[in-house]
Amino acid sequence: MKMRRSPFNSIREHLINHANPGRFLWGTAAQVHLSDVLTGTYSDGRAPDLCGKSVLLATQDQAAAALALIELDGIARRIIVCPPDLAAAHFPAVIARGEADAIVSDYDVPFAHDLLRVSSVAGIAGGAAGQDRPLQRTEWVLLTSGTTGAPKMIVHTLASLTAPIDANQEPGRVWGTFYDIRRYGGLQIFLRALLGGGSLVLSSAGEPVSDHLGRLAARGVTHLSGTPSQWRRVLMSPAARLISPAYIRLSGEIADQSILDALRSFYPDSRIGHAFASTEAGVAFEVNDGLTGFPASFIGSRGEVEIGIRHGSLIIRSGRAASHYLDAESGPLKDQEGFVDTGDIVDVRGERCYFLGRRNGVINVGGLKVYPEEVEAVINRHPAVRMCMVVGRKNTLMGALVAADVVVTDAAVGVPNEILAICRQSLPVHKVPATIRCVTALEIASAGKMVRHYA
Repeated sequence: MKMRRSPFNSIREHLINHANPGRFLWGTAAQVHLSDVLTGTYSDGRAPDLCGKSVLLATQDQAAAALALIELDGIARRIIVCPPDLAAAHFPAVIARGEADAIVSDYDVPFAHDLLRVSSVAGIAGGAAGQDRPLQRTEWVLLTSGTTGAPKMIVHTLASLTAPIDANQEPGRVWGTFYDIRRYGGLQIFLRALLGGGSLVLSSAGEPVSDHLGRLAARGVTHLSGTPSQWRRVLMSPAARLISPAYIRLSGEIADQSILDALRSFYPDSRIGHAFASTEAGVAFEVNDGLTGFPASFIGSRGEVEIGIRHGSLIIRSGRAASHYLDAESGPLKDQEGFVDTGDIVDVRGERCYFLGRRNGVINVGGLKVYPEEVEAVINRHPAVRMCMVVGRKNTLMGALVAADVVVTDAAVGVPNEILAICRQSLPVHKVPATIRCVTALEIASAGKMVRHYA
């Protein structure tokens, strides 16, 4: 496996060595000129107090988190990056397992009162930020979405996080993302903007899609990233016409052909690509041919990233992957050969590989497997369907049956019957939805993925 050495020793060092005027971080309430980051501090000069410490980063404001990440990288021994929706009940385990001895926050974090506290703000104050501090390699600990118990804690370094990033990007790019930068997908865009010479428009929790699109338009966004679900919401918004990005990127969920075609039709001048990445495996590959799935030639090829299929599941080995789980209870992150099992099930058909869904998301219908995403891809072909969600409903005879909620255009009449006809033509009988319900909206989690409520 060919390993590429990351050119980035720390975020701050790179910004110092590649100072560029006219670059910003834009939040909802504040903007920060990146040149000010080099001569000021977010923490009233207290960053030296955090040297060599394991720091819990827990802020409500995303801009405050961004500035803290820039200043902490290279001085903290470890940064534990808490997503904004981390449940209060999980903090004790995260603090203990991360051996946190300091916290950077803009609110009163539960169970963290014994830690050294440094307040963060979404702005830069005057005063030297300590450019002469000795540089050390910082561990970046990212958290997965936990459903039961504490979330898994995944250890990266700046080298593994930046391995997919090309430092020689065109200057002047304005990146935007619907992700939060405290999750892997958003963090990738944050680092691409900072280390690739661009600016970044930050998202905001609870912000209406139309408002976010308006801010993106006002800043002249050129490169925009989100999940397929987030992009479907964009296309449902009247404000979608406000933006005209040069590049559109999808990740985090399966990009089926319907969403790729819809984006191509709506933004004909944009380059559209979708990427496969996970917090554990890192960015594996990008697909830019306008088609769902990925070329079968990716499988088995040796290079910076090695991809394989084992028992139907995609496995990945590369220097972009995390090194290990911080908590021993999660078990090994990699197998003995260094591969990460992603848990994403892949079907090879001729010269193309197609994602079916997650191994742990399968619906068992009378002993037969149904991947919700496979059914959704068929339903989404209907021109009146804006987005849909497939789940399993308990059934005493079959164990479970397939059920679908769909968001349709206002003028759609008789759509459920038409969807059933499409499904019956394209799917085995056990995969055809037993019920189809028209709804006005579908719940999207803070990570940008649909929330599936099984009953």
